[in-house]
Amino acid sequence: MKSNMLTVMKKEFSRFFGDKRMILMLLLPAILIYVVYSFMGTALASMYSPDQAYSPWVMAVNMPDVIERQVTAVGISVMHIGQDEIESAKEKLALKQTDLCMVFPQDFDRLVDAYDVKTSTGPAPNIELFFNSVEPNSQSAYSTMMYVLDSYESSLANKFDVNRGVADVDQAASEDKSASFISSLMPMLLMVFLCSGCMGLAPDSIAGEKERGTIATLLVTPLKRSQLATGKIVSLAVLSFLSGLVTAGATILSLPKMMAGAEDIIDTGIYGAIDYLMLACVILSTILLLVAVFSIISAFAKTVKEANTAVMPLMIIVMLVGVTGMFGGGAQTETTFYLIPLYSSVQCMSGIFSLNYDSVNILISCLSSLAYAVIGGLVLTKMFNSEKVMFSK
Repeated sequence: MKSNMLTVMKKEFSRFFGDKRMILMLLLPAILIYVVYSFMGTALASMYSPDQAYSPWVMAVNMPDVIERQVTAVGISVMHIGQDEIESAKEKLALKQTDLCMVFPQDFDRLVDAYDVKTSTGPAPNIELFFNSVEPNSQSAYSTMMYVLDSYESSLANKFDVNRGVADVDQAASEDKSASFISSLMPMLLMVFLCSGCMGLAPDSIAGEKERGTIATLLVTPLKRSQLATGKIVSLAVLSFLSGLVTAGATILSLPKMMAGAEDIIDTGIYGAIDYLMLACVILSTILLLVAVFSIISAFAKTVKEANTAVMPLMIIVMLVGVTGMFGGGAQTETTFYLIPLYSSVQCMSGIFSLNYDSVNILISCLSSLAYAVIGGLVLTKMFNSEKVMFSK
């Protein structure tokens, strides 16, 4: 039995690696992942980089002359407003119509001169800065202003504070603060690419054999049908494992480019070896499940074209499941969600990309996907034993 299975596997590997089209189908999803993610990283870099030729505007309340001179020296223009215009200035920040709002206490210079770090019992004079984090020019102006104020404060021996006890200094609209959109988008793209890779494996291996008539020859040989089914399942599993490795490698290589323009918007940090290992395990277990399902669908088809048509609804389902990663405010925490096929994989990917995941839930998801893949393999074996399925016209 073992030699028969190895013969089937050798035949499958020879067919796959001897066909340039099949190898292209293996590499194409990985190439697409690298190209698309790299393009998105470049787009994000340009989107969140300030315009170097732009001169920022600051709306200031009670700004002293000494600070205004330092501000204008670094290329920032100042517009003086009254105390009653602060809320209007914040609204303009949210609408991206100005870059910064600064509120100084009245008689700031006198308060600073009167404040003694060692003897004063009250708080130091406080400056309030408001900006919009999703506007690159506003964020750049905020960083520049903080540097100017820090330098000035150091020269005065820490005689004033900046944003002490002030909440919501970032005036970006709440919907613009959803920095998790990348970690939500990546699982959907990854699931689509994985599904596309599987579509090039299972239909040709099973429906293609039926179309070419070679499956009938194999079924009438002394080879047991269970051995034939098992050999195909194992060979497809190995090929899908290879496809998963290539896809995981492309994803890992593209992550630095993907995050190149979003360091200030998304706190991704640096992905470690454990994060990469988790992602690889999720990808591999998911692709095994997808291959099992595609194989079952292909076994019902008479031709490769019919099989590809039949698997399209599954492709749409995978896309819809991938979209669910965009909702819910992050990965699910309930363990039961990680028993749902495909959906659990999306939740795992979302958690890994956002660096907020539970290793136990990821383990449960991978094991459940493998269990579903084994069940699919048993179903496929039953189908190989069915004359009605394998010789239907």
